[in-house]
Amino acid sequence: MNSKSIATLRILLYNLKKSTRRKKLILYPKAHFNNVKEISIKFLKKNNIKALILDVDNTLIDYDRNMPDGTVEWVEQLKNNGIKFYIVSNTNKKDKVEQVSQKLKIKYNYFAKKPLKTGLLKAQKELQEKPENVAVVGDQIFTDVLGGNRCKMFTILIEPIAEKDIWLTKVKRPIEIFIKKKYFKKINKGGDMD
Repeated sequence: MNSKSIATLRILLYNLKKSTRRKKLILYPKAHFNNVKEISIKFLKKNNIKALILDVDNTLIDYDRNMPDGTVEWVEQLKNNGIKFYIVSNTNKKDKVEQVSQKLKIKYNYFAKKPLKTGLLKAQKELQEKPENVAVVGDQIFTDVLGGNRCKMFTILIEPIAEKDIWLTKVKRPIEIFIKKKYFKKINKGGDMD
């Protein structure tokens, strides 16, 4: 890790420790799964979710653009049960997002700059669903979960498909591990995420 990465990590940790309880909760997802395929129609109906906004990198594909087996079938199964989809990615590589979009037959926007609300709210508007009926699904707390929670959407954190990450994400992963430990401790105690 270079000095810039270490400085960024220290600032993030300092701000995390300073956070109030409310600010900590905004970093917690409403649910956690190992991968997208574990998200079932039963779970979505139970939580009144009618649409999913999906991240791309390390959520639907790895950084080498490989999509795990069964992903296309999972999307089709949920679509057949009335679930709507939209892809919102922070990558600036339009061709990458477009490739995933075409394979899954899902609309998209890229270079969304999550956790800013703009890209997520645009997707929600196009999905024509209330925020509470939309779930944001992704592998990162500081982009997907934080962005979704800021938009008052249901948030689902999944584990990254692969260990390979871009440098900025690598810097944030240790902090995310710390937050996940607190999250799982709270869940195991029966804590409410609302």
